[in-house]
Amino acid sequence: MTSSDRASAMDVDDLPPALSAMWRVCRLGYQHEPGLLVFAFVMTLLAALPDALLALWLKLLADGVLSDDRGAVLLATAGLALSVTVTWFLRTVTTRLTRRFRDRVTIVLEAHVAQLQASVATIAHHERRDYLDRLAVLRNQVFVLDHMYMSLFSTCGWILRLVVTVGLLVSIHPLLALLVVFAVPTVLSSTWRPGVEREAEERNAPHSRLADHLFGVATTAAAGKEVRVTGIGRDLVAGRRRAWEQWYGPIAATRWVSAGWHGAAWAVFAAAYVGAVALVATRLQGSVGDVLLILAAGARLSAYIGATVGEIGFLRGIWMDGSRRLVWLERYAAASVADADLPVPERLSEGIRLEQVSFAYPGTDRLVLNGIDLELPAGRVVAVVGENGAGKSTLVKLLGKLYEPTSGRILLDGQPLGRMPADDWRARVAGAFQDFFRFELRADHSVGLGDLPRLDDRSAVTAAVGRAGADDVVDRLEHGLATQLGPTWPDGVEVSFGQWQKLALARGFMRDSPLLLVLDEPTAALDAETEHALFERFAAAARDGTGGRITVLVSHRFSTVRMADLIVVLDGSRLVEVGSHDELLARGGQYAELYRIQAAAYG
Repeated sequence: MTSSDRASAMDVDDLPPALSAMWRVCRLGYQHEPGLLVFAFVMTLLAALPDALLALWLKLLADGVLSDDRGAVLLATAGLALSVTVTWFLRTVTTRLTRRFRDRVTIVLEAHVAQLQASVATIAHHERRDYLDRLAVLRNQVFVLDHMYMSLFSTCGWILRLVVTVGLLVSIHPLLALLVVFAVPTVLSSTWRPGVEREAEERNAPHSRLADHLFGVATTAAAGKEVRVTGIGRDLVAGRRRAWEQWYGPIAATRWVSAGWHGAAWAVFAAAYVGAVALVATRLQGSVGDVLLILAAGARLSAYIGATVGEIGFLRGIWMDGSRRLVWLERYAAASVADADLPVPERLSEGIRLEQVSFAYPGTDRLVLNGIDLELPAGRVVAVVGENGAGKSTLVKLLGKLYEPTSGRILLDGQPLGRMPADDWRARVAGAFQDFFRFELRADHSVGLGDLPRLDDRSAVTAAVGRAGADDVVDRLEHGLATQLGPTWPDGVEVSFGQWQKLALARGFMRDSPLLLVLDEPTAALDAETEHALFERFAAAARDGTGGRITVLVSHRFSTVRMADLIVVLDGSRLVEVGSHDELLARGGQYAELYRIQAAAYG
């Protein structure tokens, strides 16, 4: 079963239930900080009791004064003093404790989310629009997800206050318990309201992401020159405003509707509260203490219900939703790991074979690769050519297990690649890409990341730099490989695009003996002569027979492509030609035509 099949079977596209997701996040916090979590919870409950008993002390005080009962007055006075003192003390201790707990659990949650995203076997979650929207919401919420624990504890504390307060009201007359019934609409509206608003936010998340993107383009250095040369600054500002309004307009409308229903629910409770006070004062002929209790406890009941439903609203709208997305990411990461019961071979003797491989990106039905049958022989250099959109980079992604085929299979020496652990396979894959990332670290670490166990192995880094022809880049750096890259860092230096590309190429060459070396347009910023000399060296190394390495080269320069042992021509998602340079020229097909066009352009 492929990872996509497993994902479908587990319905990972759906968010998990809110309560089970919140329970999972609570267990995660307990696993890492059990003592602090339990202590914070207990302290929150203890802090609720003195506050809830204030109405009782006021009743005893009033009745004691009117009946001239000195003992009752002293008891009530002591109770009031103790409640105020204990409330202040517990609040101070709880605040300091919860701050420490939140600081520690925040690190745990942020690291957990980062680890989950890094552990996903494929990169679908980085390219699928609905997943990007979901992850954007999670990234915004993970920094406040630690509040969920405190909000949950506070909710329990408010509920305890409610229970004590209802008990005091019932001690006057059982009918007063009906106040809780009239509070139910406020609870329902508070749990319903944030969910509706959150759905509106996620539905319009693409507009929010566009507004953020346009703001970044308008305010960051990367696009600064082009923004000014093209004069699009005002258009960017106007476009961001439009995108923001497209995001905020539907959300504001949803909030007005939900606020109306929420206000109506509170009006129902307010009417019931006024009726309860009138009932005690007139029909039940309660004592002054009873009336004072219903006034104090009823008012507190209103405040407690407001606080409770407010916390529930926050839990429902932010932290429950955040926990749902976090648990969804956990399930997605687990589901993306295919059944891996075969080891990755130490060397390739036959090569890689694609059998009827087709692929469509998640969320679309359009096949980017369609029915590809292809043999990549061990110890050979294979070039992949074709027009833009022909599927060249997609083929590279499938070979690196960044995606699984939609149909068909990929075999390593006759064994299914889909049944081999993705991490083990990628540990035997090296490569460099046109859309490389600029790791603004020390130069040696920026290169050494290509083989993490040898990150600090200066000789290995130096060798990789030499293989990539990047010695000139390092020689120009003030402190050589010890230079901090990136001008925004202390003592950091600016590096040109071409220099970044050479360092990225060196990073791809860190592994000495990969089974698969992928070079996907990694030298677009280099001149044709430098690129040709570079690949000529690697073609010679690939053909030495050691380990059966396969080198896959994607390039638009036919002067480089022609040296490959095998040239694969893709067109419109299909494989149209396979052969050596001479064979394809003799055939007079699509490759020959493309070669003649480029040769004429350079001639």
